[in-house]
Amino acid sequence: MRKKIGISFTEAGFQNYWNWFTATELAEDLELLELSFEKGNTEDIEKCDGFVLTGGIDVTPAISGGVEDYPYRPALFSPERDEFERKLYEFAKREKLPLLGICRGMQYINILEGGAVFDDIGEPENAVHKKGELDKVHELKVLEGTLLAEIAGETQGMVNSAHHQAVNPDRLGENLMINAYAVSGSGMVEGLEYKDKENHGFMLAVQWHPERMKDKEIEPFSQKIKEQFIQEVRNHQK
Repeated sequence: MRKKIGISFTEAGFQNYWNWFTATELAEDLELLELSFEKGNTEDIEKCDGFVLTGGIDVTPAISGGVEDYPYRPALFSPERDEFERKLYEFAKREKLPLLGICRGMQYINILEGGAVFDDIGEPENAVHKKGELDKVHELKVLEGTLLAEIAGETQGMVNSAHHQAVNPDRLGENLMINAYAVSGSGMVEGLEYKDKENHGFMLAVQWHPERMKDKEIEPFSQKIKEQFIQEVRNHQK
């Protein structure tokens, strides 16, 4: 039986996440499974051997004590998605299953661990990070000795950016550590991982969008992250 990678549904570019995993990489032993808050297929969460928490609209601010009205807030939030992905995260953490968080996914992991995000990062930072017609691009600094540095084999590089919220470094969630910052501006948090890795499953979360980076097939901050995640899913024993 093939192992399953569950990808949480998002209204924003879901197909990009799906297409990121090629048939060659999945081979004969892995397959993708859409986990959709719209379909409500909660029962499929337990069928999965690894998860991708995708990007999308802001997490409902009340969950982390944020204000209800702020710049660039969505017209509507999605509490159904928030609850669905909370169950996904709690299952992955409890079973120590590999988990990859992307953009909103990283922010939500921090929130679920008791942390918070900036409701809006402000216009100077939005000029660097907020998506316009195209993703922004900026320089990244990875901290040496982190899981991300080990995986990417690089401590600096260029990544894409499409967000107006960000993890608040003064309100990090429990057992989380920062592994990367944006070089420009105030140094937005660009990556998280668990501090205690011995007693937890593989978890890597990034603020950029590796699934749609330019030259993603050869870019270490996309391809190497994906390869490591796939390997972790293959190696994990339930």
